[in-house]
Amino acid sequence: MTLIAPTLQAFFTERLARQRRASPRTIAAYRDAIRLLLGFVQQRTGTTPAKLDWNDLNADVISAFLNHLEDERGNSTRTRNVRLTAIRSLFSYAALQHPEHALIIQRVLDIPPKQFDKRTVMFLTGPEVDALLAAPDPKRWEGRRDKAMLALAVQAGLRVSELTGLNCDDISFGDGASVRCEGKGRKQRTVPLDRPVQNLLRSWLNERAGHCGDPLFCTRTGRRLSRDAVAQRLNIHAKTAGQACPSLLDKSIHPHVLRHSCAMSLLQAGVDTTVIALWLGHAGVRSTDAYVHADMTIKEKALSLAAPVSAKPGRYRPGDKILAFLDGL
Repeated sequence: MTLIAPTLQAFFTERLARQRRASPRTIAAYRDAIRLLLGFVQQRTGTTPAKLDWNDLNADVISAFLNHLEDERGNSTRTRNVRLTAIRSLFSYAALQHPEHALIIQRVLDIPPKQFDKRTVMFLTGPEVDALLAAPDPKRWEGRRDKAMLALAVQAGLRVSELTGLNCDDISFGDGASVRCEGKGRKQRTVPLDRPVQNLLRSWLNERAGHCGDPLFCTRTGRRLSRDAVAQRLNIHAKTAGQACPSLLDKSIHPHVLRHSCAMSLLQAGVDTTVIALWLGHAGVRSTDAYVHADMTIKEKALSLAAPVSAKPGRYRPGDKILAFLDGL
C-alpha cells in the first residue's frame, strides 16, 4: 500500500507549479476537482484524505464520483469532463512515481470523457445590450462601477476571469486607447476601446482613484470582485433590464453571454473570423465557428444568393413497384 498524500503534494508543488508553470486559475481548478474527489471518498468510506492509498481511488470509485457530480451535484457533462481532466493529470503523474500501481492507474486513465450536446451560443442583440447597460443606477457607486464593467465586457469580449483580473494600469487612453489582459495559456492580448467605453472607464478610474496595481473593478473595501460577484451583479441588472426589454426575460444571462455578444456584433459587422479569433484570444479560428452557426442572418444571406435549381418541377416516381416499396421503407 502507498499513501497518495506525498504524491498529491508533489503533483501541485512540483508538476504543476514548477515543471508546467500552470496558471493560478489552472491550479485552482485542479485543486477544486481533487478536493471534491477526496471529500466524496471520505464521505463514502470514512477514511480521511491523509490516509488514503491508491487502492482507494480505483476506477470504480472514480466512476462513482463522476456520476455523483452529475446526478447529485447537478453538474453539466462539460463540468464532469473538466473534473476528469484534473484527475487524469494527477494519475498520469502518479504513473511515473508508482509503477507498482500501474494497473490501478491505467484503469483510471482509460475512463473516457463523456460526449455532450453542443448548443447554439446565446448572445444579446443591440437593443438588449442597450437595455442592460441602462439598468445600473448611475446615482449609486456600484451602479457606475457596474455600467463601466459591463460595457467593457461587451465591447472587448473579455472572459469573466480576464475581467476580474484587470488592474487600473491595464487601461490606456489617448491615441490607440485599449485594454490589456492575459487570457488562457498566459496569452496576452490588447483590445481597442471605442469612445463611449473610454468615457465610462475614464470617469470610473477618476472615481476609483486607485494605484497602478490595484484592481480595476473592486468592492467598496477595495477587494477584487470575484467571478460569482460579477455573475450576481449581471443577474440583478438583467432582471431590471427585462422590464424595458422583455426579450431578456427569456434568456439565461451569465457573464460569458457578454463575450458571445461581442463576437456576434463583430461577425454581423462583417469582421473576418480570423480577426475575431484574435480579438477574443481564441487558440484558433475553429473556436470562432460556433458564432457563424448561431448567426441566422449570415445563413439567410447565403440562401438568398443560392441560384435556383434549373430542373423541371415535380417529384421522382419510380417505374417499378419493388423500387417504390424499397423507397418507402
